[in-house]
Amino acid sequence: MVGNFISEFETVTEYWSPKVVAQVNDQYVKVAKVKGDLAWHKHDGEDELFYIVKGNLTIEYENNSLKLNQGDFHVVPKGVMHNLVADEECWIVLTEPVSTKHTGDIVTEKTKSIADQLVS
Repeated sequence: MVGNFISEFETVTEYWSPKVVAQVNDQYVKVAKVKGDLAWHKHDGEDELFYIVKGNLTIEYENNSLKLNQGDFHVVPKGVMHNLVADEECWIVLTEPVSTKHTGDIVTEKTKSIADQLVS
């Protein structure tokens, strides 16, 4: 398989709507455009890797926050409450287990099911 992240981002039309672009063993590779904030949540059994392709992303934790710039990556450990915030449009690549629910332990109007994320 050969893919192109930039081409995949061109097909993303909604913020906070991850799209699965590949699977590596039991991990999905997803692309998403984000702007604004998502929701405070956690994933009890899964770590998440975020890679910033374009823009800036702040990952808020209960006691601090971390600003990621283009080219940065960060792993949010399983079980840790976090919220994602992007003041301007940001393009991210996520790598996470196939079982990972979009907004973890909560459901909001922004929550996307795995089925929604698999739709091309």
